[in-house]
Amino acid sequence: YVLRNPIALFQIDDKEFDIPQVDTPPTLESILNEPEEEEEPFILEDTSLMNTESIDAHSCETSSLASSDSGDRTHLKRKRKTLELHTAIHGSVLRHSILKGISAQIVSAADKVDAGLPTAVVNLNQALRLCLGSTATGAEYGAVSALSINHDCTRLLCGFAKGQITMWDLANGKLLRTITDANPPGSAILHVKFTDDPTLAVCNDSGGSVFELAFRRVMGMRTCDSRCLFSGSKGEVCNVEPLHTPPDLKDHPITQYSLLAMASLTKILVIGLKPSLKVWMTFPYGKADPSSIPQLAWQFVPVQKAVNPVLAFCRGVTVHFLLVKKDDSGTIHVIKQRQLQLDCDIISLSWIDSRTLVAVDSGEKLRVVDRPSQEELETIDMAEVQLVYNSSHFKSLATGGNVSQALALVGEKACYQSVCSYAGQIVILGTKSAHVMTLRSWRERVDFLLKQERFVEALSLAWSFHEGTAKAVLGLFGDPAKRKGVVADKMVEILFQYVEHSLKKCPEHGKIQVMEQHFLDVVPVVVDYCLLLQRTDLLFSQLYGRLGENCVARGVFLESLEPYIVSERLGCLNAAVMKDLLAHLQDNNMMDSIGNCLVHMDITSLDIQQVVQMCWTNQLYDAMIYVFNRGINDYINPMEKLFQVITPPLRQGRALTDEQVVMGNKLLVYISCCLAGRAYPLGDIPEDLVSQVKNQVFEFLIGVHSADAGPDEDMYPYIRTLLHFDTREFLNVLALTFEDFKNDKQALEYQQRIVDILLKVMVENSDFTPSQVGCLFTFLARQLAKPDNTLFVNRKLFDQVLEFLCCPDDDSRHTERQQVLLELLQAGGVVQFDEGRLLRLAEKAEFYQICEFLYEQKHQYDKIIDCYLRDPLRKGEVFNYIHNLLSIPGYSSEEKQCVWNKALQHIQELVTLDPAKSADLVVVHFPEEVGPIITQLQVGSCPLSVCRHLGRERWEGPHPQALLKLSPDLNELHISLMCRFAPRQLTDFLKSSQEYRLEEAIQITKQNQLHEATAYLLEKKGDAHGAFQVLLKVQNIRSGEECEGGAVLRRVEEGLRDIIALCHRSSQSLNPQQREVRLWAGGRVWAALKELTMNVLNRMSSFIPLPAIIQRILQDPVYGKGKLAEIQGLILGMLETFNYEQTLLETTTSLLNHDLHWSLSHLRAVVSKGLHPRQDQCNICLQQYKRRHDSPEQIIVFSCGHLYHCHCLQRKGRSQMDPRLFQAWSCYKCTSSQGGRGGDRGALETGRGRNTSLAQLAILSEISHCHGNEKSGLLNPAQPGTGSIFHSENFQLKLSPPPLVEE
Repeated sequence: YVLRNPIALFQIDDKEFDIPQVDTPPTLESILNEPEEEEEPFILEDTSLMNTESIDAHSCETSSLASSDSGDRTHLKRKRKTLELHTAIHGSVLRHSILKGISAQIVSAADKVDAGLPTAVVNLNQALRLCLGSTATGAEYGAVSALSINHDCTRLLCGFAKGQITMWDLANGKLLRTITDANPPGSAILHVKFTDDPTLAVCNDSGGSVFELAFRRVMGMRTCDSRCLFSGSKGEVCNVEPLHTPPDLKDHPITQYSLLAMASLTKILVIGLKPSLKVWMTFPYGKADPSSIPQLAWQFVPVQKAVNPVLAFCRGVTVHFLLVKKDDSGTIHVIKQRQLQLDCDIISLSWIDSRTLVAVDSGEKLRVVDRPSQEELETIDMAEVQLVYNSSHFKSLATGGNVSQALALVGEKACYQSVCSYAGQIVILGTKSAHVMTLRSWRERVDFLLKQERFVEALSLAWSFHEGTAKAVLGLFGDPAKRKGVVADKMVEILFQYVEHSLKKCPEHGKIQVMEQHFLDVVPVVVDYCLLLQRTDLLFSQLYGRLGENCVARGVFLESLEPYIVSERLGCLNAAVMKDLLAHLQDNNMMDSIGNCLVHMDITSLDIQQVVQMCWTNQLYDAMIYVFNRGINDYINPMEKLFQVITPPLRQGRALTDEQVVMGNKLLVYISCCLAGRAYPLGDIPEDLVSQVKNQVFEFLIGVHSADAGPDEDMYPYIRTLLHFDTREFLNVLALTFEDFKNDKQALEYQQRIVDILLKVMVENSDFTPSQVGCLFTFLARQLAKPDNTLFVNRKLFDQVLEFLCCPDDDSRHTERQQVLLELLQAGGVVQFDEGRLLRLAEKAEFYQICEFLYEQKHQYDKIIDCYLRDPLRKGEVFNYIHNLLSIPGYSSEEKQCVWNKALQHIQELVTLDPAKSADLVVVHFPEEVGPIITQLQVGSCPLSVCRHLGRERWEGPHPQALLKLSPDLNELHISLMCRFAPRQLTDFLKSSQEYRLEEAIQITKQNQLHEATAYLLEKKGDAHGAFQVLLKVQNIRSGEECEGGAVLRRVEEGLRDIIALCHRSSQSLNPQQREVRLWAGGRVWAALKELTMNVLNRMSSFIPLPAIIQRILQDPVYGKGKLAEIQGLILGMLETFNYEQTLLETTTSLLNHDLHWSLSHLRAVVSKGLHPRQDQCNICLQQYKRRHDSPEQIIVFSCGHLYHCHCLQRKGRSQMDPRLFQAWSCYKCTSSQGGRGGDRGALETGRGRNTSLAQLAILSEISHCHGNEKSGLLNPAQPGTGSIFHSENFQLKLSPPPLVEE
């Protein structure tokens, strides 16, 4: 039975196949001669790949991956699992059915006769027609391993596990042929398939070979001729697939070639069997998993208005496509298509229609993939099917398993005979059942979701059918308009079902929030799809009427309309729904929602007065304006109502509330929109009303009095109110409006009238601030400066404004008045004034920014410096101004010279203002004038500040540099100024600076009696004695001062520390006698400072012998009187130091002796050690030394193992000494490879140096460990009874011997 489906040409994307053609295909001989190890990388010619979504990202692995076949009985006992359908936005694409009749026959045969897995041929009603073969046949031939039926279902080919092939007549079940010699014996038949020619078939055995079977009938005898198409010795083929042509395409030009695709373990081959054998295409897989199974699948696909065959093939996760077509010239082209990337290892691949592929992965999940979009539509778990695998046939177990290891590995997951595709159906064979997968029609897919009450997904899927974006569509025919109509009717039906279901499932009792949430999940969906289908009539009649029966659903429905109205998706509501909507929102106090909806709705059917009153009462001003404008074309009444609110408080001088400010801003925006031809709050005024609305608004604004004016109302109340509310913004509105007044004569008249009214209102009244008046004249100046200006303004008014703003008697709002005048001048108002008079008034009013503006226009930049210096708010900016003007190009040299001179004139004032910035200015622009500048500065700290900042450092590169290198005279002046004004900072400055002369600096410090600075300079000069005398003099002065005892002690202590530090620094350059006198003189300043004396003695011990120190102590008159108890600790500390040094000397001597002994012993052992030469030949002449044994020549062998004749080594010039002095020899080969470095002797010296350094390290480590921090307090007084390790006569250092070094 053959089923055929028509192919829809309009569903194919032609761009997908626009790919270059391949070159001339190779011959079969060249393919067979290629080595199988070659794997050429394949680069797609079409790189426009689409991403693949993984729909079944959380699927679990199944337990049925092991191979199963008729001989594997354990798989019959597998645990049954429930089929899981994983649906996405595409719904359920495949309909799964179990062929119960066939399944029952499979189970019956297995139970009754132990038949394994039989092969049955059935009709549509699944009735068993024939049972071919017997148990005897199975015992002789083995299990059936392959089946194939020809296109008219009259012949059946059976391949067996032991290599035989039989042909059966399906009309009567008669055995027609038994073929035993088609393939080599001992191999199983893996595939046997008919071609379109009923007399031609192909088979593939477990040896990897492919054979052509040609059936003949001569003189009533049925014969079969076999021809080898591909030898397994050249590469093993494990899958073959002939191209089968549908009946309606029998005249296709490709059919005459009888195409055959073969898949080996490394490549794909496409060959033509007719008229002669020819290879059309080869394609390598590239890198792939060795256990992956090659798959092949042919399908005729509409491409560019022509139907041509496409081969899909894969091994692993990537599916490739080859398009075969014949052009007008008769040339056959095989074109590579874009590939499909999956996330699973594919074990079966089939076409279910021209756009859709069905793949089974190694986890036994069936995946439906749309090829054009490369989107995965559905994933079904097939674990329950218990798929039959063909592993035993691929391993050829029935014939002894004589197959390659690679083919056996592929066969672990082979299921070629268990999954087949035919006429839009996928038939799957399990161990106990047979299953069929068919495409669902579009109605079935929608109804499948409806049965599960998944209405939202059903509507989404139906809409994709409506828009033509759905995949794997079946059952929709006709033109697009007709298809949309059919789907729309179905969607309307779904909407009614959804509404009925929601009303039925609504909870009758409980919280109102739960009921509202229930309908909130339903109503927006219903509204969305009604709008998409453009069925608002259905939405507001039947659906709203049905939902309105439930009060909660009705409220949710009305509230859900707001976002659609605001987004302009829903603009027209019938009168009943509109009234219900406003009433519901008003009852629930949702006034903001009313305002948002009204400005987007057609309100012609509403009661205007009622709506306006509601808007005014609830402060919905935007909605009120919209209703007036759109409802009755009234643009004046909204302004009157808003003026009535904001005018009274402004007239009375009261502050506006926040609500009144909002109303005033809305009023300004509304006036701007009306004058610009735009509707408020959105849209445009109808074109026929634009001019009329502008005139009405102008007439209203320039009205002399309002409609309900009182006797005390001022003239032009509306303009006056707007000026008081926000002068600047109102004038901006007028400025934007005046931009449109080009050739409109009436508009120009309005413009002049408004300007006259503005001047009359603001100039004749004193209740406006200078800022407001300045805004008006700035506005006028801009209008007058336009080239096409037609306004007239009396110039005297500008003079009045100038006098008003520059009034010197009014100190209030000084900054505001200056800023207003500056804006007026910058807007072009300068042409309205006499510049001389303007400058005088500005100087008199201290408007220095105005003066700067005028000077800049006259290019008098030097006078601007005076403006900055006289302006208290901008004094600090003068430095930047001077620097920018002198640095930036664009100014003439004369202008820069004037500014330069002016800056020099004001240098005193600049330095007083900021010495640091003044110094920067001098460095950059006045480096040659430093001397005159400092001379010009008045007596005081100003010169000192400048010098200090000129001498400070700045970082340029890795090192700091002085800002400006001063001359010696200036440095001495700087030192002199510091002596007068900053004496405490002088010493630090002298330490940090190196630019002064020592002699002059010493004279300056002596004159100013700064002894510390003098002592530092003398020490720097090298006169340590002079520095000592100066510090000693200072110490004597301090000790004789009369003040509190504690203060004197601190000062003397500080001075003594300075003296000690000086002596310590300078003791290196003195002889022992000078050191002794100097340090002792520093220590006997005051007998009371015993602790300091100890400090001095500690310092002395580093340079002076201990006996000399003790002699000094005993000769000193301070310590020579009375008992020696005061110096007991001092003497004990000295004895301790002596004991330590003596022990250290003895230990060091002992260590060095041991080290020397060890080194000499080691050297003797090395020298006396026997040497073994590496080779028995000289490394220079390459002659064996044994051959020259009788000669008197000596042989020299080095410790490195190299051997030389003595005369050869002498000839190379490596030694000029007596040969008996072996220490003078060095290995020629080693020293040559090391670049001439010393050989054995150098190595010996290096080892010796290393050992010596290790011994020294041991000494220092022991000293540091045992001595610790004792040295810092050697001379500290010790308490009686306390002992030290150095007092012990048996004290000795415990040292470890140095480590041995291996040669």
